[in-house]
Amino acid sequence: MDRLDMFFKPRSIAIIGASSEEKKLGYAVLKNVIDGGYKGNIYPINPKADYILGYKCYKSVLDIPDDLDLVVFVIPSKFVNPVMRECAQKGVKGAIVITAGFKETGLEGAKLERELKEIVKSNNIRLVGPNVLGLIDTHNSINASFASFMPKKGNIGFISQSGAFATAIMDWAAANDIGFSKFISIGNKADVNEIDLLEVLKDDNDTDVILMYLESIDNGRAFMDIAYKTSKVKPIIVLKSGTTAAGAKAATSHTGSLAGSDQAYTSAFKQCGVIRASTVEDLFDLAIGFAYQPLLNGNNIAIITNAGGPGIMASDAIENFGLRLATLSNDTVEELRKNLPSAAAVYNPVDVLGDALADRYEFALSKVLRDENVDGAMVILTPQVYTQVNETAESIVKAKDPKKPIFSIFMGGKTISAATKYLMENSVPNYSFPERAGFVFKSMHDRRIWLNKPEPVYRKFDTKFELAEKSLRSEDRSRRPSLGDWEVREVFEGYGFTLPKTLLATTSLEASDFAEELGFPVVMKIASPDILHKTDVGGVKVGLRNKDEVIRAFDDIMISVRRYFPDAEIWGVSVQQMLPPGKDVIIGSVKDPQFGHMIMFGLGGIYVEVLKDVSFRIVPVSESDAMNMIREIKSFKLLSGARGEKGVDQNAIVDAILRVSNLVTDFPEIVELDINPLRVFEEGAVAIDMRLTVGGGTE
Repeated sequence: MDRLDMFFKPRSIAIIGASSEEKKLGYAVLKNVIDGGYKGNIYPINPKADYILGYKCYKSVLDIPDDLDLVVFVIPSKFVNPVMRECAQKGVKGAIVITAGFKETGLEGAKLERELKEIVKSNNIRLVGPNVLGLIDTHNSINASFASFMPKKGNIGFISQSGAFATAIMDWAAANDIGFSKFISIGNKADVNEIDLLEVLKDDNDTDVILMYLESIDNGRAFMDIAYKTSKVKPIIVLKSGTTAAGAKAATSHTGSLAGSDQAYTSAFKQCGVIRASTVEDLFDLAIGFAYQPLLNGNNIAIITNAGGPGIMASDAIENFGLRLATLSNDTVEELRKNLPSAAAVYNPVDVLGDALADRYEFALSKVLRDENVDGAMVILTPQVYTQVNETAESIVKAKDPKKPIFSIFMGGKTISAATKYLMENSVPNYSFPERAGFVFKSMHDRRIWLNKPEPVYRKFDTKFELAEKSLRSEDRSRRPSLGDWEVREVFEGYGFTLPKTLLATTSLEASDFAEELGFPVVMKIASPDILHKTDVGGVKVGLRNKDEVIRAFDDIMISVRRYFPDAEIWGVSVQQMLPPGKDVIIGSVKDPQFGHMIMFGLGGIYVEVLKDVSFRIVPVSESDAMNMIREIKSFKLLSGARGEKGVDQNAIVDAILRVSNLVTDFPEIVELDINPLRVFEEGAVAIDMRLTVGGGTE
């Protein structure tokens, strides 16, 4: 039996806890299996009944004379594990545990769930649940759930971690005439999870669009791998809850303080082509757009409207989402001018006027869609005195182009309800307002770019691995997780970073001699493995212009640092050449528990501390991802050249990002690091100040 066929193509189903009492789940699940049209063998399991709903009952799965592919549990949690052992003895291939009362209830429930996982794993039983709504496959006539009805057959696959949310979505979808191919509640994910189901839906001919409601992802790397492969075949749209959850540990770096858990999900989704929905409304706006219409080939959108105000709203929405109002060809404009009233607007937006009947809409839409400059269209209708609402809906369906997406925006309520239902039945999504249609068009355009994006290139550098390893894996690392300046320098030198010339002085006279050797002006910094934030304790002096200033600075630094950290290990004071002006940026990395290392990029100084103008990616970072990280920040123009200034070497920034990606990949024990700042010039870049913390293990 292939992969999860025991759930989607079972030859037999047993309902453990089937009941003849209509108010019990055991009755609802059995009735759903029967009413869903399932053609295989159905076995109610209930030791106290002979027949339920016309089907012979069995006291145990062991009493069933035939092989058994799938069992559905609707018995109290304390009985699930003993019965699961009987299922193992019977050779059952798959189980859906609808029953709640496991890890979501506390320690005892968690213990039960661990035992359940051990039983199914040791006996090669695949398990959906526990604590789920169940599973529905409309194309294979399977409704192994306690949903109140069987959804309409469609081409949207839905995976939900929440059973209660799934029931609400199913009801909402039915009211909006939206159908599903498969509807799966995964609950506690004791075995089958979103990764397994993406594998199935990727190759499922009945599914064209995949929707997911997720509260967590347990194996971020595996998810990204299968999501990347799947998103190249069909769109994945995810609503991820828990967006305000803070990181699990206190952050010691700028990167750590900015990288909340939700940022990791955002970065991961971006890198593997997942489309993220912010609300339930977004989720289904995207679903019907992608499921019912062809993909947008460009970003040129035409608008047909019978009202000026909504046409302006639509124009604003298109531009706000980074799309363009299509420039209609001269031929199209001339045809529209000849056949529309003289007061009509024949340039985009095309205003067919408030008295437009269905035929005027049909003519305008047909002409616009034939224009090679148009990639997609919005058709706006506001119900006015002469408006033929239902007939206009029919005209839109007649005029639609199989190669160009078209969205209707019928604005109103009662007057338009029948027309919007007709449009949905004929695969034309209707959105209440232009902004919602604009959002879907933008997402379609992003997906087209994703599909055309070449395979990522991951650059590997020649490194002095042993030099970095000496500092990162020294014997006292468990005692002192934060590396000192000179250790950090060795790490970054080993990975090919250009660093400012620096000498370590242990006396003020030695510092003055070193400063003269390097050339004035110089910068001085305390060198200590115990002091991370040097400026906060008076441990940094800049712009020192002569030997006397260096001597005084050395003494001032030592006195100030000793006042704050009397017991700190002091190696001395670093004397560093002072670099010419450039643009200061920050590159950092922090380790996320789900997805591993994230890389951060942003401008240094106030831009990262106050404006939080940064971008993130999950490691490994490709060359194109690194360049996009630079372009994504709002202050990108300061790097590319603004107000007559010359731009800086963006390739040097890409190089630095990729070297950090290599570093944290080779040394997974790195917890956090910052290069702040990396000073970038017209050519090249220098890492001025670095910070690095390591944590448990190299696995």
